[in-house]
Amino acid sequence: MDTQVATRSLRLNERAVAIAARMVDEADALGIARTRVGDGTTVIDCGIGANGGLEAGRLLAEITMGGLGRVDFTEVRFDGFRLPGVQVRTDHPAIACLASQYAGWAIRPERYFAMGSGPLRAVARVETELFGRLEYAEGADGPGVLALEGRDPPDERVASYIAGKAGITPDRLVLLIAPTASLAGGVQVSARVVETALHKMMELGFDVRRVVSGFGTAPIAPVAKDDLRAIGRTNDCVLYGGTVHLMVRGDDEELADLVARVPSSSSRDYGTPFHELFESYGGDFYKVDPHLFSPAEVYVTNLESGRTFHAGGTNAEVLQRSLFE
Repeated sequence: MDTQVATRSLRLNERAVAIAARMVDEADALGIARTRVGDGTTVIDCGIGANGGLEAGRLLAEITMGGLGRVDFTEVRFDGFRLPGVQVRTDHPAIACLASQYAGWAIRPERYFAMGSGPLRAVARVETELFGRLEYAEGADGPGVLALEGRDPPDERVASYIAGKAGITPDRLVLLIAPTASLAGGVQVSARVVETALHKMMELGFDVRRVVSGFGTAPIAPVAKDDLRAIGRTNDCVLYGGTVHLMVRGDDEELADLVARVPSSSSRDYGTPFHELFESYGGDFYKVDPHLFSPAEVYVTNLESGRTFHAGGTNAEVLQRSLFE
């Protein structure tokens, strides 16, 4: 583990633990289930054995942002149809979205796999390059929270593996899990709409710490029959239905050039529902153009000049094929 220390901790794990505690207190109303495994790790099931629901997904999404983002429900309208959706906002986009929400930690001890997001990533910092660029870290001196996107509940062995990577004891670990093909899982993926824009900007070489605030909307996918189909639907809700507005400090010429390259339409793989695209690549996720993973439409306002730049647009035709056919 890298020894880098944050110069200014935003207490992501502390904030997330408080939200998780409220969820446990309201477990019956939220349709979730709390268990303990191993040496005291708390596991919150948001959609495997438990039903979960929209509100469980909303709170799960706020946990993945380390309590530094707000998620609300809205309605998203397209040509000929409308969908329930999420509205996301944060005044700490780089930290909330990339140091916490980004599902960048592959949890894969032997015979287990899930994608990990949430504030414990800022403690474990297994994604060395990303955290080096963000220059952010949190210490292992308190509880830690990680959200898992997967179908198999974590057991004692998995909890021990995660706690060990983060340098905390298992009794201070809180794990939340929801499959992609669940109500809560679908909500928390759509709530990544701002995060996908930030990640794309970082991949294009932009210093995302210059993004002051972020706001986004995306539709929530109807629950699919299985997780593979759900991965396609939930991705498409962002790729073809997501809109983001970012408030940034920078140079007009630089931002005008940047915004044109951020939307999903800038990718060579744009225009096909994700499930079909995935099948065309023989099920090899890594053959998909990584520049596809970004919102459909992006606005960037330069806080220094007052100018706003825009690129992309939602695509109702592809979204309808993905969600309803």
